[in-house]
Amino acid sequence: MDEDQLTDLATEVILLCRQQGLRIATAESLTGGLVCAALTAVPGASMALTGGVVTYATDRKAAVLGVPDHLLDERGAVDGDVVRAMADGVRLVMAADVGLATTGVAGPEPQDGKPVGTVFIAALGPGFERVEELSLDGDRAQIREATVAAVLRLCRDELRQTPDSVSPSKEL
Repeated sequence: MDEDQLTDLATEVILLCRQQGLRIATAESLTGGLVCAALTAVPGASMALTGGVVTYATDRKAAVLGVPDHLLDERGAVDGDVVRAMADGVRLVMAADVGLATTGVAGPEPQDGKPVGTVFIAALGPGFERVEELSLDGDRAQIREATVAAVLRLCRDELRQTPDSVSPSKEL
């Protein structure tokens, strides 16, 4: 995905949140803040984005976002239920309506028995709760970039389901 397409996705997510009166926040592991950075690059993002939390270390997922310790102990950080808990936790921590989350293995080595390219993303909001598992190819940077695009696309698609959605061509 090129930079313009990523910018368009982030812009549409911010527009949809603003139009629907929703606040959005991010919880990131393997993307290390790239999702939040894409959203903050949109002019007017502060009217919808409350912030983001990077919990790269597994124990911080529990301590900061409230991911259950037993879940992390049993499954590790790269898991669909973990990413769902991260998205839910960031909504609480950042006082947001919509929570986006990413976790996975960008490489160069496998983690928690999961191969490089295994990624989980989540988008939770009023009336939607989506978690997806991805199997991505590429180097570390490509996997991280593809994850950012995937979680923004997932969120955009869910926000579009509401009848009050707007066109991405509208001005902020």
